[in-house]
Amino acid sequence: MNKQEKLADLRHFLSRYGLPHDRPAIPLGLADADAVLDGGLRPGTLHEVFAQDWGAGGFAACLAIRAMREKSLFWIRTDYAAMEYGALSATGFLELGGDPGKLLLLSAANTEDALSAAADILASPHMGAVMLELDGYARALDLAASRKLGLIAEESGVTLFVLREGADARPSAATTRWQVLSQSARPDNDDWGSPRFRAALTRHRLGGLGEWIMEWNPQDGSFCQKAAHSGVMAPASFDRQADASRRRA
Repeated sequence: MNKQEKLADLRHFLSRYGLPHDRPAIPLGLADADAVLDGGLRPGTLHEVFAQDWGAGGFAACLAIRAMREKSLFWIRTDYAAMEYGALSATGFLELGGDPGKLLLLSAANTEDALSAAADILASPHMGAVMLELDGYARALDLAASRKLGLIAEESGVTLFVLREGADARPSAATTRWQVLSQSARPDNDDWGSPRFRAALTRHRLGGLGEWIMEWNPQDGSFCQKAAHSGVMAPASFDRQADASRRRA
């Protein structure tokens, strides 16, 4: 087999790995982003969300709500993450359009235990999605560990989201990588307004990249694209204190 044939076989393998034929993409609802993603997020693969402020947890939760469908979301986090970033809020999850009755929580003592739990839970095809929240460098989540998790997700069809807080991007087997900042809610919305994020797609193993202001609609559980406005901040999905600049006037 010559070099060109080997490359063709490799591309064919990567294509099959990225999107099994019986698993349609999960559209986000934002036309521009879905076009870059070739229809939406790939189910049964690993997606990374890197926090550039406290709003990334809400963005990751929105992605998970899109992916879980009628099944459950299993959220795994370390004890330190819970202490540093606040407890998950069932009320916040409900306000995002999720079903708190389908939100399962697990707190692990350390990164190694969290990775082990994620591998076990991912293997169950009865889950809709798994959220693995890790803080800091998380040395145990190296390229080999991410490949293992990606392969388990591919086998079961369960979509894995890895939420990284206080961390820099490193080599991984992620299909997509997002860098996320919270944005001010539109002042013409009632109450807190719909959550809005500046989301940069900085890695896409199967296509192009992009950056968008993405507004989440809790009523229909999808994103839309709106022009930037100044105003109040969108609420977090965590029970934590917001600094004065982020509180509603």
